[in-house]
This record gives sequence, structure tokens and C-alpha cells, in this order.
Amino acid sequence: MVSPTIGGVMVMGHRGTAKSTAVRALAAMLPPIKAVAGCPYSCAPERTAGLCERCTSPDGKKAPVKATTVTIPVPVVDLPLGATEDRVCGTLDIERALTQGVQAFAPGLLARANRGFLYIDEVNLLEDHLVDVLLDVAASGTNVVEREGISIRHPARFVLVGSGNPEEGDLRPQLLDRFGLHARITTITEVEERVEIVRRRRAYDADPFAFAANWDKETAKLQRKIKGAQKRLPDVVLPDSVLYKIAELCVKLEIDGHRGELTLSRTATALAAFEGHNEVKLDDVRRIAILALRHRLRKDPLETQDDAVRIERAVEEVLA
Repeated sequence: MVSPTIGGVMVMGHRGTAKSTAVRALAAMLPPIKAVAGCPYSCAPERTAGLCERCTSPDGKKAPVKATTVTIPVPVVDLPLGATEDRVCGTLDIERALTQGVQAFAPGLLARANRGFLYIDEVNLLEDHLVDVLLDVAASGTNVVEREGISIRHPARFVLVGSGNPEEGDLRPQLLDRFGLHARITTITEVEERVEIVRRRRAYDADPFAFAANWDKETAKLQRKIKGAQKRLPDVVLPDSVLYKIAELCVKLEIDGHRGELTLSRTATALAAFEGHNEVKLDDVRRIAILALRHRLRKDPLETQDDAVRIERAVEEVLA
């Protein structure tokens, strides 16, 4: 939430551990954003790049000076497993074609998710052709549609969030690599905590509005903390000494490519901003190392050691 450049998060774990509930709660936690009124892609009026054709001024540099600005919630869009490619990418507006005889574009889910979050439940079961689409759009931040005589290019910059159960199948390596962070959710075994979960669920079932009202203060407090972190983020310093340790850690774990260093540095900086620090410390890197590197380790079928243990040992050696 603090730094969308991290690249999203994959949440894998046991069934019934509230993965989907946590993701869908994002909408209530995020501070609202400003957008150009009537824009189907929620373009930012203050941006000078990445705008759609409708919001670009004649000089091609920024939104029209007289554009009306509205405040909207951050989009959190669900991508169902059974969605067609037309529904995801957008297609010809059939209604306008039949009634007005014009070729018009009907935006899809990627358009709605621009500047927000795109959530895919059971992402490891997603059809291959949709995975290919997401890979292209996630890499470029732009959705290109060429079909039925229409040619459209529009911004589609979103934070990709996926959840699933690893027992139901693995995710394609190409898509897994696009997620910045990888979180593992396990079933809670502490009896007191399990009882508290049941109590809260029963309270919600009895009166959802009263239950939500009881947590309004906590929600507002978290919103303020997130908003403050977003403002503080550009001023957080990442010292070279910490950056060298990040690179050493990735070399120690034999991480392919350079997304490991980029993700570690961005996430540690976001964590420092969230905690109210002005400088990234080694402890920030230590706290997020498993989240950022677990899914980037080379797979060895003969390896008996858990991925998290391998990372913890490397962290102790490099960041000691």
C-alpha cells in the first residue's frame, strides 16, 4: 500500500485462513485518491505521464487544465477464474455498435484496476492465456487491445495481488516472478487465538454493521499511518552500506536476475517509512527478507531444507 513499485504480493496458504478476507479489506484501509471526472481509467489529474488519450491535452503532456477532479476510493478489482479475455482486456461496445453504428471501446477489468489493486483468488488455477495477458500488462503498465477493428492503448498500472492453496497446483514461474512479495499463511494452532477468531466471526454474522463500527477507530488510525508513510516515502534514505548488504544477501542465496535486490530495497524503504524512520536499517531488511526472496530461490529437488530456513541462515551470516 505504501509503495506500489514493490510489485504486489502473492498470498499462499491453507484453506480457510482468511486470505481473501484480508485482501478484500484493502479498500477500507486505503486513503482515497483524486481522479479526472468521467475517466474510465481513473487517471490522476496531477500526472504528466501515463494518461489515457481522453485525458491528454493537445500538447500530449498532461490532463486538460479545466478537467473536473473527483475523489474516489482506490479500486480493488476481482478477476474471476472464469473471466474471458474480452472481459479482462476490454472489447467492442456491442450496444453502441448496434444502436449507433459506431465502433467504441468497452473497457475491461484491467481498465477498472488502473491505479488500484487487481486481485486474483486461486491464481494458481488461472488459465494460461490470461496469465500471458497479465504478464504483458504487468511488465509494461499499458493494455493494448487490437480486435474487431478497434485499436486501443490505455494505462493499466495496478498492484497485482494473488492468493491460493499450494496443494492445488504451482504457479507458472514467469507469473510468480512478477509478484514482489510472497507470503505464506498457515493455520493457527494456539487455542486462545482460534477461539477469538470464532468469537469475532459470530459477532460479525450477528450484526456486520455494529462489528465494523467497533473497529472504526483502529481502521482510521491505520489509514492515517499509511497516508503518512506514503508522504514520507520519497524522503527515506537507503544508505550504500545497507544496499551492499542487500546485494551480498542475493549473491549468497544465488538469486537469478536483479529483481531480488530491487524488491528488497523498495520493501525495506517502504517498511522504514511505515515505521516512521527516515533511514533504512539492516533490521528492516532482516524483517522482510523471507517475504521478498522465498519465491526467487532456485528450485533443487534434492534440497531437504525449507526455503525460509535457508534465507534465515543467509540473513544471519550476511547481516550479522
